[in-house]
Amino acid sequence: MRLSVPVLLLLCGCAPAIHSSASQQIVTERLYFGRNIGDTLGVSDSVWAVFVKDVVSTRLPAGFTFWTAEGAWRDSSGRATREPSFVLEVVHPHRSAASDSAIVAIIAEYKRRFSQQSVLRVVTAGRASF
Repeated sequence: MRLSVPVLLLLCGCAPAIHSSASQQIVTERLYFGRNIGDTLGVSDSVWAVFVKDVVSTRLPAGFTFWTAEGAWRDSSGRATREPSFVLEVVHPHRSAASDSAIVAIIAEYKRRFSQQSVLRVVTAGRASF
């Protein structure tokens, strides 16, 4: 009996995901925006709000979600670094040239406006329903 419970749990993990007939395929994109300019906080909440209003909202009129976060990584010298950040999440019914162009433009403008070297972009396929 002791062996059967772990085996059962293992087999459950191998089962295919059950998809509701109401769910549909989607693409989720997350963008990670560092807030520091150099070693100091350069992108305040109010500056971010203006960026969202002027740049993000105009390019993503169907909607998006954002929140504050704290990032951590090791730089090329091995030094641990932490940085406050914003995460922007967008859910599309599918990837398209228009959605890709909008995301690329948002990233380019953030890098230009706030002297950033990069913005992390993560794209994930999934399913969603309302």
